[in-house]
Amino acid sequence: MLKEFKKFIMTGNVIDLAIAVILAGAVGLVVKGFVSMIMMPIIGHFAGGVNFADLKVVLSEAITDAEGVVTVPENAIMYGAWIDTIINLIIVGFVLFMIVKGYNKVRKKEEEAPAAPPEPTKEEVLLTEIRDLLKK
Repeated sequence: MLKEFKKFIMTGNVIDLAIAVILAGAVGLVVKGFVSMIMMPIIGHFAGGVNFADLKVVLSEAITDAEGVVTVPENAIMYGAWIDTIINLIIVGFVLFMIVKGYNKVRKKEEEAPAAPPEPTKEEVLLTEIRDLLKK
């Protein structure tokens, strides 16, 4: 079983999967930055100057002492950050869809290319020569 596992780990599929996971993480970070730093401020501008990261429903206010130090933090539902995450998910999903679509298109072209006919065996070549000699 250990030999089978070693063979499985050393195949190209596992290495390709590892590379894909690392690249997906990097693409996710880039898209998150794009959404948070570029898209959401533009959307917020056209929505009346709203900063989506600050949108929340406060369940209980923060409690401060006499000196203004927060003793109990605010409890809130941060739905603006959730909207940001949903937009991020949609963009990442679309990018992955386009990558898979392009990959499938390339793979389909490779499958459609006809394979060269196999060369005849030695026996077939010999029989062809005999047939040609008999015709003469």
